[in-house]
This record gives sequence, structure tokens and C-alpha cells, in this order.
Amino acid sequence: MTTRELDAAGITDPSLRAAYTHCRRLNARHGRTYFLATRLLTVERRPAVHALYGFARWADDIVDSLDDVPASERAGELARLQADMEAGLRDGRGGEPVVRALADTARRHGIDHRLFADFMTAMRSDLDVTDYPTYADLRAYMHGSAAVIGLQMLPVLGTVGPSEEAAPYAAALGVAFQLTNFLRDVGEDLDRGRVYLPADLLRAHGVDRELLIRSRESGRPDARITAALREAEALTRGVYREAAPGLALLDPVSRPCVRTAFVLYGGILDAIAADGYTVVHRRSVVSRRRRGAVALDGLVRVGAARLARRAAPRPAAPPPPPARSPSTGAPVTAGARTPEEVS
Repeated sequence: MTTRELDAAGITDPSLRAAYTHCRRLNARHGRTYFLATRLLTVERRPAVHALYGFARWADDIVDSLDDVPASERAGELARLQADMEAGLRDGRGGEPVVRALADTARRHGIDHRLFADFMTAMRSDLDVTDYPTYADLRAYMHGSAAVIGLQMLPVLGTVGPSEEAAPYAAALGVAFQLTNFLRDVGEDLDRGRVYLPADLLRAHGVDRELLIRSRESGRPDARITAALREAEALTRGVYREAAPGLALLDPVSRPCVRTAFVLYGGILDAIAADGYTVVHRRSVVSRRRRGAVALDGLVRVGAARLARRAAPRPAAPPPPPARSPSTGAPVTAGARTPEEVS
């Protein structure tokens, strides 16, 4: 975290500043797409976004450890993290830096604590649930793993109307981002023993876990897998369309950040299609040139939004109350004198 960002957010306690900085480093290392988008936010909002994503990344890393850590040990780590989180949300403290930053962000922005509890429930399920029979089952899981992230972000980003109106779109955008990650990471998730594509969608194209594993191990594509992935891409694009109207409901100075993330994550879907749906074998990525062009467009939009905010007329100050006679309390009209002045 930069000194400028922390100062702008009013974070002065040295231990909190260190905690927020830790979260920023986590996001810079693991979440390149959203880290880039976050740079388009006003400086005072960035620390809170890093805190929310830093905590989520920390919990996700516990779940996704590939170091042959038994599930029971990872469950213990998650339980300790949840206890730390719950205590931190109550008293503002926390053993882990990510918890201290999260608790401070939740307090400053009035974020509903139930959203964090739902997130931890989803993380725990990842320890023993390795596939999802239907899209409805997957969507239920994604409420805790993705939709709540969008809902946590709303108080930080700000809205032009009641936040309740923007909430369904924010939740849908979190789901769209995660579905994109699921498609991009099919091969890596297989290595972890998980399949995040609905089993009924796969089965409709003659695909099951065994076929996916054989294709990954052999390096050979399969037309049935390609067809299933193409349908999963279409499903994901539908969720982006579901989320898109919510962009206009955000505070104008926050829209360029979220729009940039929206375009870049959508670009991952474009890259998957351009690569011939080979995500079972390798991850598809958005080119640096494309990322740079989208970021530049975002910067232009940020500048325009901030200029518009500065140029907007300020609400007129209410007129001062009329002077009143000290003795009678009656209003005194302009040019008139109070009885005391007359005498």
C-alpha cells in the first residue's frame, strides 16, 4: 500500500497500515487483472478493496494448497482463520494482518458481517466437495464464494441510488468473474481433484471427469470437451449480460474500475475461444497489449468522471434563518430595526 493511499483513506495506525500493505502485496502477486482495475479507483477507496480481496485470497490459498497438506489440517487452518475473523469483526483486532485490515474495512464501510460468514462456509465446502451435479448446485456454492464479494464491494464503490437496487447486479458480476476463472483454470482444478463445471452440462456432451483427466494427461484435445466448454462459455457470457446494467448504478468515479475489470475478464473468455478451448491443457491469458489498451481507456474514463464531478454544480446553501427580535422572538424583515434598536 502506498503512503498516499493510506493517508487518503485516513488510516494512521502503524499496525493497520502494515496490514493493508500486506493485502495489497497479495493482490499484486495473485490477482493481476483486478489489481490493474483497482488502480483506477480514487486513492482513498483502494485500501478497502485490497483488504477485501486480500482476505479472500488468504482463505483461498489455504484451501488450494498443493503441498500435500491433508484436508484435516487445512480445515483446522480455516477454522482458526474464521475464529480470528469473527473476533476481529467484534473488536477490531486480529492475529492475521488480513483479518485486521478486513475488520477495519468492515467497520469503516458498514459491511454486513454475514457476507464474510457466507464466504467462509463456501471455503469450507471446497475441502470435501469436488464437483457439482447441476448449475443450480454450482450457483448455490458461488453465492458464498463469489456473489458475496460483489456485495462486500458495493459500500466501498458507492452507488448513485439505494444500494439495494445495485446489489443483484453486483452479486451477478462476482459470479461472472468466478465462472470465467473456472473456465480458465479447468486443468489446474483437475490437478486439485475438482471440477467446477456442472456435471449435467458436461454429460450433455458426453464428457465426465475421467475424460477430462485423460485429455489433460495425454495432451490430446477432444471434440466433446470442446463442445462442453463452448457451452460453458455461452452460459458465462449470459451472466455478464445479467450483471451489465449494474455498472450504471455505481458512483461515476468507481465505474471505470469495475468496467475495466468487466472488459478484462470478458477478454479471458475471448482468449479461451481464440485458443480453441484448450484450457484443459493450458491457461488462456489476455495479452499485455490488450490489457494496456483497456487500462488506458479506463484512465480516460476516470479523468472524465472526475472532471464531471468537479464541474457539477454544488447544491445551493439554504438561506440563513431570519433575524429575530431578542425580546419578542418575532422575525425582523430586511431594513427594519428591532425594538431594542429603536429605543
